[in-house]
Amino acid sequence: MSIDRRELVRLHNPKLDSFVWDSPLSVGNGEFVFTADPTGLQSFPEGYEQGLPLCTMSHWGWHSYPFSAERFSVTRDDLVLTPFDTYGRTVGYAKDPAPGNEDVYNWLRQNPHRLNLARIGFAFTGKDGRRASRGDIGGISQTLDLYAGILYSEFTVFGEPCRVETCCHPERDQMSVRIKSPMADEGRIAIEIRFPYGSHRKNGSDWENGAAHTSTMEGGCGSARISRTLDRDQYEVAASFPGARMEQTDTHTFVISGNLSEASFLFSREKAAPSDAGEAFAKSAAHWERYWQDGGILRLNRSQDPRAFELERRIILSQYVTALQCGGSVPPAETGLTCNSWYGKFHLEMHFWHSAHFHFWGRTAYLEKSMQWYLKHLDDARALARSQGYKGARWPKMVAENAVDSPSTIAPLLIWQQPHIICMLEWCYQAHPDRETLEKYRDVMFESAEFMADYAHYDAENGRYVLGPPCIPAQERHDPATCINPTYELEYWRTGLRYAQAWKRRLGLPEDPLWQDIIDRMAVPPVHDGVYVAQERCPDTFTVAATDHPSMLCAYGLLDSERIDRETMARTLDRVLREWDYPSMWGWDFGVIAMTATRLGLPQTAVDALLIKTEKNDYTENGHNRQLSRDDLPLYLPGNGSLLLAAAMMAAGYPGCGAEHPGFPEGWTVEAEGLRPYIALE
Repeated sequence: MSIDRRELVRLHNPKLDSFVWDSPLSVGNGEFVFTADPTGLQSFPEGYEQGLPLCTMSHWGWHSYPFSAERFSVTRDDLVLTPFDTYGRTVGYAKDPAPGNEDVYNWLRQNPHRLNLARIGFAFTGKDGRRASRGDIGGISQTLDLYAGILYSEFTVFGEPCRVETCCHPERDQMSVRIKSPMADEGRIAIEIRFPYGSHRKNGSDWENGAAHTSTMEGGCGSARISRTLDRDQYEVAASFPGARMEQTDTHTFVISGNLSEASFLFSREKAAPSDAGEAFAKSAAHWERYWQDGGILRLNRSQDPRAFELERRIILSQYVTALQCGGSVPPAETGLTCNSWYGKFHLEMHFWHSAHFHFWGRTAYLEKSMQWYLKHLDDARALARSQGYKGARWPKMVAENAVDSPSTIAPLLIWQQPHIICMLEWCYQAHPDRETLEKYRDVMFESAEFMADYAHYDAENGRYVLGPPCIPAQERHDPATCINPTYELEYWRTGLRYAQAWKRRLGLPEDPLWQDIIDRMAVPPVHDGVYVAQERCPDTFTVAATDHPSMLCAYGLLDSERIDRETMARTLDRVLREWDYPSMWGWDFGVIAMTATRLGLPQTAVDALLIKTEKNDYTENGHNRQLSRDDLPLYLPGNGSLLLAAAMMAAGYPGCGAEHPGFPEGWTVEAEGLRPYIALE
């Protein structure tokens, strides 16, 4: 019997009956996201500033401050790099600000930053002429219909009823709203649009620096266009509001008033007209129905375990928020298009956690959208590798749309993002196993592998290839100048090169002999006291370094490495569960634990891992994985993606697992459709 997907999805529609500062609801399309309060717009944003701010963001919406009065910007050529010895060769990394170079370092770190494009909210007026405050809002009943991508908001203002519907056009950076209320009929509801200057901070907004940007309006009766200029950055906002009018009331404030029943706002770099609101709502409903019907689905709520409903809720909502935030044309930031984390820049080592799950949930097209970014920026990755004396293409960690490697005490020396690109391309091929896919991505695949081969150093004394120093592993707790052979990265390097060799064979090309030599003679993962440790020079991982990511688990849970000893990994997992500092973990770590437990035949441990009660495994009412100890991370999308990756493996298994649903213990009723087994080199 097939799963009633409409019923299952709507069972988990988020519902709010008050202003919840850490859990506002969003609509979007993977390229553009609008986050609203219980009025359906951004009418009362103040309380959200310390929680999850109400923003309007897009993948193209970036801004840069002028560097100085005399010079607008600087480049990486202006940086003083930190030198590291690399087996007798000096390589410079943008790790630490050099004395006198701090301004350059900080400017490149903060710019460009993602911009809050506008704040769009209601202005409600009582019969006595008084403007409503948040305390005048009552009777809140707000529901996000996940199956249609439409936000329904019912509330009262001064005791008078209002009903608002909000959606995002699935093909355009446009939000639309419909209003039903006696107050609207009487002209006592207006829409106020305010524009901030850009900011690298969490809310992407500087409301004080009005003189640094301009907002110019054309039209005003039924439609209008606002042209925005912030230093060298420009964009357009086209608005449609039948039966109403717009006027500019302040330098950066515009008000739509009159008989207001609907409005649409299209954000773009070029001039364009918004679609009709009715079209936007119809297309939103059709788009989200296709999304839910075409991909994978998992029902758990008929299980005996009382936690099953909560796990199912997290899975359904994670499918929504990752489609909204992580399924676009650019690798997402860790807070997506909801607010700024790390200046709105994206972290390529997190791209895997954001988007890899799409393949295993039958939605590889959502993953492939963002892989286009690597095609676009291959020359930039080549230049980075060449600047450090390496062959091939080196992918940085922390970048904006321009692909410039951001200065950081960690980012420039991280390496585990490099095989990510290769693995995700392999899954694109598995979804479309044809020559067209191979030809399209061959340069990215082979040049990424070429860097990996050149980066690995041959240790002639011991007859092996090693990684680092310098390097920083996924567990960001190690001195780059001494770190060598991190467990996860060793196995990931081999996996990536194996995939690249497979692409050579598929294209009828000879295998690369160096790649094969590295695969055959890579250093073995380090073991101490019967467990895998973080890296070769950290034998006391479990006594002095049991914080942050227990990344050694990835070598088995995430990868299918034939070199990992099952019993040693079982002991390693046991020590992680008993001794690791849980509050220091991050949201994606719990999915890793679950995947490792699943491979080890420990389904109860796998389920328990996904539901561990600790501060960074918290899921709010809107479905986001909140990192409670971090005020700057009111949501953390890698946690949602990791949960989905683990759930897919637990339900659909992996080649050779020998069980139908290997990650779920007795007492769980698992119904799954459209999921792919976890990983296979075909």
